[in-house]
Amino acid sequence: MKHSPLAFRMQPKTIDQVIGQKHILNKGKPLYEMVTKGRLSSVILYGRPGIGKTSIASAIAGTAKLPFRKLNAVTNNKKDLEIVVNEAKMMNSSIVLCVDELHRFSKTQIEFLLPFIEKGVLILVGLTSENPYHNINPAIRSRCVIFELNPLTEDDIKIGLKRALEEDLNGLGDSNIEIDEDALNALSSSSGGDLRAALNNLELSYLTASGQEGDKTKITLNIVKQVVQKSNIQIDKDGDGHYNTLSAFHKSMRGGDVDASLLYLAMLLEAGDLKGIYRRIICVCYEDVGLAKNMGEKVMAGIQAAEMLGLKEGRIPLANLVIELCLSPKSNHAILAIDRAIDFVRSGKTINIPKHLKDAHYEGAKDLGNGIDYIYPHDHSIGKFGGWVPQQYLPDNMIETRFYRPDEIGQEELLKRLNTKFKNEQINKLKEQKRGHK
Repeated sequence: MKHSPLAFRMQPKTIDQVIGQKHILNKGKPLYEMVTKGRLSSVILYGRPGIGKTSIASAIAGTAKLPFRKLNAVTNNKKDLEIVVNEAKMMNSSIVLCVDELHRFSKTQIEFLLPFIEKGVLILVGLTSENPYHNINPAIRSRCVIFELNPLTEDDIKIGLKRALEEDLNGLGDSNIEIDEDALNALSSSSGGDLRAALNNLELSYLTASGQEGDKTKITLNIVKQVVQKSNIQIDKDGDGHYNTLSAFHKSMRGGDVDASLLYLAMLLEAGDLKGIYRRIICVCYEDVGLAKNMGEKVMAGIQAAEMLGLKEGRIPLANLVIELCLSPKSNHAILAIDRAIDFVRSGKTINIPKHLKDAHYEGAKDLGNGIDYIYPHDHSIGKFGGWVPQQYLPDNMIETRFYRPDEIGQEELLKRLNTKFKNEQINKLKEQKRGHK
């Protein structure tokens, strides 16, 4: 047993020994009560790697005192499932079947498994890092209770490390280890919430330190730094964590929190996702800052600079853009305006384009009245803003419709004044024309 990895040896035997996940495993919480009261049903454990999905699956079986078997949806096939089912029948007992990468189950595997889940022959504990509501077959999902696991905190990681250092049988308690507090903190903080990675780094630090002279094996901060070359950044570019980080990045810029935005920018940079960063920045520029401040050219220039500089130096123009977008006035009136217009079009209401706006570049157009009385805006002006003329553009029945409804935010104050003046003049002219027709 001592020859197996420390992370494997330190797996909990019962759910009381599981580190973290108090929202489901504390007394009175759903999974704890389900297991301890003998009401165990099939479950899906969803969360990023290294936060204890496999450990919890094993601990569930240990607490329920049921046989435990583990398979992988990719490497194991229907025949492997048959072996587990036959084993359960021979023992006349339910088996807790842990299936890693549950989202990769084939249709054949699912169809074979379903009746044995329903009969209770197998208690499925499915593990996945993918969102089960998007990526797990509905037939499996409907038969399971879904629990999302939280990332482990640095305090959780530290509890796991201390437990490994103190336990004699499976841990390093009999190895006469002395560890600096700074070294312990570094192991905790560099793990990215992954206890397995932290335990692996602890074991490697111990092996490195044990080569030194002396009765005690002393793990120092310097040794940990040699072992931990880079923090364990937990962003899967194809997984839920990636999209959650992008979402947090966008919402933090929208909300104007510079520090949070820079944190999520750093995470995305460390994950190497420049394109995702570019898309979010452009979206915030046009969706959230909008017409309150003219940032379009600056944003595109900054992104072009980042693209030319590459991942490392590109962080500089991107940080500039993110900070300025955070501190800019915000207006979403442009997106609200186009959505109102789209909703109107989709409503199916009649839209009669005014005749003077219709295409007049074909023979016979004038005979239909198309293009007659159209005023060419560039031949006219209102003050210093050329091209604004009190001419009707909306259909008659929509002349007072407003899709764009700005407030006096940043540059939109001027746009609001101009738009209001322009619209009022249009309405007054139309009213005069109608009075003249009478």
